[in-house]
Amino acid sequence: MDSASKKLQYWRLYLLALVLGIGGSFQYGIQVSVIASPAVHVQSFVNYTWILRYGAPVTDSTNQLIWSFIVAVLSLGAWAGAVHSGRLPVTYGRKKALLINNAVAIVAALLMLFSRMAKSFEMILLGRFLYGYNVGLGLSVHLMYLGESSPKKLRGFLTLTGSIFIGFGKVAGQIIGIKEMMGAEEMWPYLLAVSGIPAILQFVTLLFFPEAPRYLYIDKGDAEGTRKALQWLWQEDELKQELDDMQKERESTLGEKAKTVKDVLTSRCVRWQLLTLAIPCAGVQFCGINALYFYAFDIFRESGVPEDQMHYLSIGIGATELIAVTLCSFLIDRAGRKKLMGYGYLMMGVTMSVLTVTLSYKDLNSWIPYVNIALIFFVISIYGLGPSGVSMALPADLFLQAWRPSAYVISGTINWISMFLVGMLFGYIVDGLGQFCFLIFVAYCVFSAAFLIFFVPETKGKTMVEIMEDFNTLNYRNRSADAERTDIDLATKF
Repeated sequence: MDSASKKLQYWRLYLLALVLGIGGSFQYGIQVSVIASPAVHVQSFVNYTWILRYGAPVTDSTNQLIWSFIVAVLSLGAWAGAVHSGRLPVTYGRKKALLINNAVAIVAALLMLFSRMAKSFEMILLGRFLYGYNVGLGLSVHLMYLGESSPKKLRGFLTLTGSIFIGFGKVAGQIIGIKEMMGAEEMWPYLLAVSGIPAILQFVTLLFFPEAPRYLYIDKGDAEGTRKALQWLWQEDELKQELDDMQKERESTLGEKAKTVKDVLTSRCVRWQLLTLAIPCAGVQFCGINALYFYAFDIFRESGVPEDQMHYLSIGIGATELIAVTLCSFLIDRAGRKKLMGYGYLMMGVTMSVLTVTLSYKDLNSWIPYVNIALIFFVISIYGLGPSGVSMALPADLFLQAWRPSAYVISGTINWISMFLVGMLFGYIVDGLGQFCFLIFVAYCVFSAAFLIFFVPETKGKTMVEIMEDFNTLNYRNRSADAERTDIDLATKF
């Protein structure tokens, strides 16, 4: 069977990736971008309800505070969802956890839909928190489910579809938010409720797919169920190699319960995996991408772009990131995770250093703002091609089955808290440092690049146990050869 037809036989697996993406990371992308469009309308609604209740308009500072909390509460809800991503998928399975998660999103959509009728901005706050919960749990379980259903040769490509759907969600949110579609004042409850549609779609379609095969075999010991699930998803009868790999992993965790967050934080046998998860992957919020989106509009204004055209340029930025992430999905299993992410961070750091200089001399010549626009698009392309995509795919490679749910809890916690902190503090940093705020992000990018290039082993095309053995050479490198070999054997048994 030639390579093209061999890949086409996995069409059901690709369909699963589509279903998981629509109700998983797509929701994150759309929630991040769609909230910008109805800002004025929601603040006007808050003022309207305030007058009805108290007979006087709300002060500007109070209205701004309520709006800021509506925006920021998504991160707090996502953190709560990420915390539960360690227990729900283990107790109920990956599939049932996502079905429960979709019910949460549908409730959130109904709260948004009826908030104007009920004259309650508190319903928007609660709905936004529930959307956050849906995003935090859904993102972790989406990647877990997909990674545990994929053959190792497609694992990088398929887990990276998580980033593609985030980019797709951002662009979709920007497009439906324009006033010609759902950006008009009378449409804002429907715009905020739009995430209910992907949730319903996933809830209905996911019922036709099997549970994650690795979960069935390693956690539940259901060999027959695993074989049926793999045969249905992969349309392949020769599964001995895959089942042998699962058996090795099952034997290495036999008698062990799923690891807790404390286990992951304190166990030496996963120390370098934890560092890899925390620094370049979960901490991706600190690479400066939000700063670029913030500065983009100032630079567009300086270049003479009309204010009413800004929204279309923001769609262009989102589309650039989406195209770059899609390209990354075709490169990741050829170039490898380490090179794409490590050199991606390095190029981002260098380009943002140049951007800091050109922003400092923007008034020197009329063409410099156009150079700044080109640099912003270049950095966003590199971000999509490397750090954005690989930060989704790499965590699925790092941990054995017993450790993975708690590792995703830690990853989600770092990601969402850092997003909350960047969102709350970034305005003050810009006021204090101006364009020099990029130097903070340059330092993070260079440090992450050095960490990845010099320390992290490549995971491309390797089984979970092989990856664990590679990391054990780092986790136990200071011990004597005999002790190291003993510890490697022990660590593989965890």
